[in-house]
Amino acid sequence: MLNKNVTAIMLTVFIVLAMITSTEAATKVKFDKKKLAAIELIDAKPKLEPLVLNKVSPEKITILGPAEATQAQMLRYLLKRNPKPLLNCTPKQIIQIYYEEADREGIRPDVALCQAFKETGFFGYGGDVSPSQNNYCGLGATGNKVPGHTFESPQVGARAHIQHLLAYTSPRPPKLAIVDPRYDHLKNNRPEVFGKTKYWVNLNGIWAVPGKTYGQDIIKYWQQAQMPDGSAESLAAANRNLKLNAPTADMFVYRGLVYFARGEAGSDNDYYNAIDDFESAVLLKPDSADALYNLAVTYETLGKSKDAIETYDKLLAIDDQFTQAFYNRGHLKLLNGDYENAIADFRSVLELEAVTADAHNEIAIAHFKQNMYQEAYADIQKAHEVNSTNNLPTRRLLNPA
Repeated sequence: MLNKNVTAIMLTVFIVLAMITSTEAATKVKFDKKKLAAIELIDAKPKLEPLVLNKVSPEKITILGPAEATQAQMLRYLLKRNPKPLLNCTPKQIIQIYYEEADREGIRPDVALCQAFKETGFFGYGGDVSPSQNNYCGLGATGNKVPGHTFESPQVGARAHIQHLLAYTSPRPPKLAIVDPRYDHLKNNRPEVFGKTKYWVNLNGIWAVPGKTYGQDIIKYWQQAQMPDGSAESLAAANRNLKLNAPTADMFVYRGLVYFARGEAGSDNDYYNAIDDFESAVLLKPDSADALYNLAVTYETLGKSKDAIETYDKLLAIDDQFTQAFYNRGHLKLLNGDYENAIADFRSVLELEAVTADAHNEIAIAHFKQNMYQEAYADIQKAHEVNSTNNLPTRRLLNPA
């Protein structure tokens, strides 16, 4: 996978091929449609990662508490999503720093890291905050090109993040000197949230606006970080559990995740084993969002578009707040030429989480494919405003034919 700037590349293509003229009313863009029609676009990849079991509902995951994911798991997950994070220390060091800072204050370090992953695009950045600022949670970055605060080191930046979380969830002061420049603001001006925000999902619409699924997305990252591996030991344990106990949906989902991990290592047969297990889980528990999502992701990984779309349909009928399911289904519809319904899915993503450059990017491509160049140009500008580098794993735009 290439960490390339699809949004910026598309914007450059438009600018190069467009003649922009100003009028009193607005800026009009005229395109050389013959040149535009010769360009073949390839959209951003969906995030085809299954979800680990919801041992506890995301609505019940507290901000305070011990880590459940190990430092090794968090490091592996970070490097899987971004092999070259933009940091002023090593990836291993940033993980260690977060565990040190969060453990001191009683904040869950693994989930706090997942919030940093979400805020920075797995330390790929691209929004208003730059890597040099050591600002891992967007402190003071209020949009409209406001870069927010800068911290002298990764340690201080992580400490400010943890202290800000503490301000939300506990009225007690931090154990070390306050370095969070927003701590007193929250304490003095937001009494309705200071020390009263117990769960990660309570950050929706507060830390991120509108951020309707902000906390849930952080918890999904946390769940993905704890994915079982595809080792022979993990498979043997999953088989033993199913053999010695009355089978449950959760047991089949767990073994399906092990098979999926083995499939990622190069065995398509194991992907089909994963499908069998996820289907068994759905039979036992038809409303299992985990099983349905993992089943859809496995179908999509194998290129079974129709089966994947039908499974996403079932999932979204159960859970209409599942942002990634809307995104992945929209991606499949886009590839199938179902542009209007693809746009509808990406707009559903934006209704749930407005700060999503990829969704704007995909709508732009759908409009481009419909020869709606003015609309596509406006969409890609929106994507560029949200994230000027768009560093999530993507594929290149091809050169003009």
